[in-house]
Amino acid sequence: MGVMRAVVHDRYGPPSVLRVLDLPRPAPQPDEVLVRVHATTVNRTDCGFRDPTPFFVRVFSGIVRPRHRILGTEFAGEVVEAGTSVTGFKKGDRVFGVNDMLFGAHAEYLCVAESKPIAAIPPGVGYDEAAAVSDGFMLAHSCLRAASLGSGQRLLVYGASGAIGTAAVQLAKAWDVEVTAVCVTKAVEVVASLGADEVVDYTTTDFASGRGDFDVVFDAVGKTSFSRCRHLLKPRGWYLETDLGRFWQNPFLGLVTRLHRGRQVRMPIPDYSRENLLVLSELIGAGRYRAVIDRRYPLEDIVEATTYVESQQKVGNVVITVAPPG
Repeated sequence: MGVMRAVVHDRYGPPSVLRVLDLPRPAPQPDEVLVRVHATTVNRTDCGFRDPTPFFVRVFSGIVRPRHRILGTEFAGEVVEAGTSVTGFKKGDRVFGVNDMLFGAHAEYLCVAESKPIAAIPPGVGYDEAAAVSDGFMLAHSCLRAASLGSGQRLLVYGASGAIGTAAVQLAKAWDVEVTAVCVTKAVEVVASLGADEVVDYTTTDFASGRGDFDVVFDAVGKTSFSRCRHLLKPRGWYLETDLGRFWQNPFLGLVTRLHRGRQVRMPIPDYSRENLLVLSELIGAGRYRAVIDRRYPLEDIVEATTYVESQQKVGNVVITVAPPG
């Protein structure tokens, strides 16, 4: 069967609980492909399951100890073996995707069901770039699609420099939406290059000053609030959140604001489907979407990479390069 390198954690805690070990290489089930992982990422889901806060996250991650020993949701690599019932992939195919809630991508090999979000890497796209697009896109797409954004509407993205924010800017522009992006100074140039119509540096300008007349305000990082942004919305505009809020108020606000026909608070459920991944693949293939990569780390530097992600200073994504076995 052979062995593989993998990053594991057997207890909850800071990034230092992560370590690289040699483990048995997995074997695919009849409906799965075995992917030799060339690149993966560290994202907020990985961090949230490694050190689950608030406590109720442990319902999903494991009450006493981690249910998923190997983290990592996003991946890009090469199919080295296909299960007996797999029809859409074959040995040698270059693939990418996201193994949401199942994890396992922080390793040299990963088994993925053919029905899960996995697709062929578009021609001309490298493994690093393919690994760094799926998770942010899935979250941004789920939120913006729920708001039925379309041509000529106006969107404000708060936290436009993160994985979700950079995805939201690009997706909205693909839909011909007018985008105002709010980010930190060092990310202004990058975010502008993604097509944002206006970029606001929140360290020098109060993005919430005045009236914005936006159809949607999207908080991509969970650091602002409905109360601060409400006046920026049109009378029937939507405030979209990806986070519970400082006092866990956003689910409650979502229920309350549904009772009237005014401004709405929504927290759409992420749709990690293969269909949505194929939408992303088409956008990449058409040159309308690209990866934003801040830093790259080798698998052995997973602790340093995770520490940097948790510093909340990254622009776009942090990629982990996994050297293929000899």
